[in-house]
Amino acid sequence: MNFVVAFVIGSVFGVSIALLVGRIKKRETETLAQELVARAESEKIKDLESVIQRLKDSFEALASNALSNSTSELLKLAEQTLKGNLKAGEKELENKKGLIDQTIDSVSKEMRKIQETIVSLEKATGQKFGELTSQLKSTSEITSGLHETTSQLKAALANTKVRGQWGERMAEDVLNLAGFIEGVNYQKQKALESSERRPDYTFFLPQGLKINMDVKFPLNNYLSYLDAPSEGEKEKFKAQFLRDVRARIKEVTTRDYIDPAAHTVDYVLVFIPNEQVYGFINEYDRTVEHDKRILDEALKNRVVLCSPLTLYAILAVVRQAIENFNLEQSTTKILNILAVFKKQWGLYVESMEKVGKKIDEAKAEFVVMTTTRSNQLDRPLKQIEDLRSAKDVSLDLIPPPHSRNDDTNI
Repeated sequence: MNFVVAFVIGSVFGVSIALLVGRIKKRETETLAQELVARAESEKIKDLESVIQRLKDSFEALASNALSNSTSELLKLAEQTLKGNLKAGEKELENKKGLIDQTIDSVSKEMRKIQETIVSLEKATGQKFGELTSQLKSTSEITSGLHETTSQLKAALANTKVRGQWGERMAEDVLNLAGFIEGVNYQKQKALESSERRPDYTFFLPQGLKINMDVKFPLNNYLSYLDAPSEGEKEKFKAQFLRDVRARIKEVTTRDYIDPAAHTVDYVLVFIPNEQVYGFINEYDRTVEHDKRILDEALKNRVVLCSPLTLYAILAVVRQAIENFNLEQSTTKILNILAVFKKQWGLYVESMEKVGKKIDEAKAEFVVMTTTRSNQLDRPLKQIEDLRSAKDVSLDLIPPPHSRNDDTNI
């Protein structure tokens, strides 16, 4: 097959060279040569086409065989490579499957934890929501009750008598909080000695002193001030309320609540049963000149305005003063008792010294009796015992002492 190809190629090259040489050397015979060449070329072309066809067929057969062999080898190689890759892939897949399984387990555990947390949060949220709903409902009920109570209180305060009872109740609460006892620390509605006036409360002070307190206070215009729809009306009711306060201060000073002959102090208390009203008066005093201030005017008239908080402070001072006075009185009594005790102790010590001296003297006499006198008595007894022993006189012959005494008495 290689020989044929070489032959064909050599023939082609020979013909080409021959044609070239013939063209150069034999120009005369150009026409003939051209015809011959044309024929030769035609034949050669036919032969060449035939050779090419045969070469083509041969190449196709060789290519087919080579391709078949190559394909078989490639398939085998690919199969082997694929098997190796499949085994490695299976092993890697197994490893990755294990890792995936572990990851899925951990993710499942975390998801379960998250689910449990969500469930507990839902329960807690539901419980909190229920509690919040209950609290809101309770708050709404309390607010409604407060609104109703406020309305009732407002309506009650419009009545002068009820307002006085409410002031007494507030004062009673403060007194109980301060630890005051009726009949011990204060008395209610007791007529004055100098008139038929009855202060609401009379507090007992040390050394027989007393201080009176009135709990009635004007509030009508203040309530109107709070309900006034316009600033002009507010200012009108505010001015009327302040005039009512000044009138109340003057009224208290004319009721004989300050009476030195009845052992009262130089001041009287006027109780304002509401911190807001007391604060309103203080706020007014901060905005006006000194000579127009209500509290200063009250102090000049020896009237002390006090709210529940300031009343508690005053009562605390009163109670402390009473306790200090009682302590002072007790201390004086104790000192007097100590003086009497000291005197008696001196007499006791003096008597003890005398008894001690007598005990010392008795002790000395006892020592003399147990030594000298005893020895002096033992000597004659010994002599008598010696004589009895020498005379051999039995003690049984000596009559007992009571027999001798009976004979002597006879």
